[in-house]
Amino acid sequence: MIQVIDNQNYDGGEFIDTLLGRSQLNFKDVQDTVDEIIENVKMKKNAAVLEYTQKFDKASLSSRTMRVTKEEIELAYRQLDPNLIGIIERAAERIRIFHEKQKRNSWISPDEKGVILGQMTIPMESVGVYVPGGTAAYPSSVLMNVIPAKVAGVKNIIMVTPPQKDGSVNPGVLVAAKIAEVTEIYKVGGAQAVAALAFGTETIPKVDKIVGPGNIYVTLAKKTVFGHVSIDSIAGPSEILVLADDSANPVFVAADLLSQAEHDELASAILVTTSAELAYAVKDELAQQTALLSRKEIIEKSLKNFGAIIIVNNIQEAIEISNQIAPEHLEICMRESLTLLPKIKNAGAIFLGNYSPEPLGDYMAGPNHVLPTSGTAKFFSPLNVDDFTKKSSIIYFPEEALEELSNDIITFAEAEKLTAHANSVRVRFKND
Repeated sequence: MIQVIDNQNYDGGEFIDTLLGRSQLNFKDVQDTVDEIIENVKMKKNAAVLEYTQKFDKASLSSRTMRVTKEEIELAYRQLDPNLIGIIERAAERIRIFHEKQKRNSWISPDEKGVILGQMTIPMESVGVYVPGGTAAYPSSVLMNVIPAKVAGVKNIIMVTPPQKDGSVNPGVLVAAKIAEVTEIYKVGGAQAVAALAFGTETIPKVDKIVGPGNIYVTLAKKTVFGHVSIDSIAGPSEILVLADDSANPVFVAADLLSQAEHDELASAILVTTSAELAYAVKDELAQQTALLSRKEIIEKSLKNFGAIIIVNNIQEAIEISNQIAPEHLEICMRESLTLLPKIKNAGAIFLGNYSPEPLGDYMAGPNHVLPTSGTAKFFSPLNVDDFTKKSSIIYFPEEALEELSNDIITFAEAEKLTAHANSVRVRFKND
């Protein structure tokens, strides 16, 4: 089911190329469809959105009924298990507390010559959040995408999510949206929802940024509208890499690998270990646990095509492989996991020890579970408060301070053949 690779036979380049080459974006026929949907929504606005909602979601809505009402949210609260509501509230609070620590203040720094330099941190005015619907409804995704925006100070958070055939929305998603303080919710999904957020319709307002996961149509639509609006990232398939030594529990390690393999057939689950004994114990556990799980077929394909157990000679080799792969989720299940932290250069989220499993981060820990995938942890970060703000520089110079730098500015500008730049400074100080 899953390959076991001894370090002596390990071809890092080939394996990593295969791993990072698994993409959801190489679908020209889908891109053509997405382009058509976006153009139609730009031209026909609500009419196109409603037409596609009928076509793809089999839901008959109108411009009036596409927006979720207060009554629908109240009904969702009655439909949802009160215990689950309490859990969502507790998760939201933990996520909020963590992200509050990320806030950055504006600052100003004057000097003795009267020069004032600084930076203003300004929240975006409006953000769109895409939340998957149908059989894949994730209240946790609502919390993780909305709460950092609220903490940043975004005034208007517009959520879109596909409706059921009867025009309803998953109650868990609606309750999470209420708890996270979403401004408006619309029953729209797919590429048409992304286009509506990017360009606006008679009902759905245009936003400055679109965040949130979705299927291939949503992902390609976000990629296409980037530039008209900002987006969070182009999300790839989920992945987990576990670094383990002989102190790790094979039952735990196997369970954690499977927690990501169940996402989809392109998901990747990798164990890198210094212990051959652990490697084969985990392989046996994977087979035993997979047999009992509901998404068995997906897991088996994921493990066969993009899973691996790699046996290495020492911890340093294990860390080098991890830094090459730059996993979305990295678990370190080793005796001294905390001391290895400074050696980790590339990872979306790092889970330390045997009792910090990846699903803890998905739901209740507090840090964001929207993470860089497909090796992009080498240059991207988890979704955070900064993603919902802009920075503006502040510059004030009195006359004397500008005059002191005027010759340098003029010389620099003329060296670049920008004579109007030079003149802008020269006219302020030329003799009458």
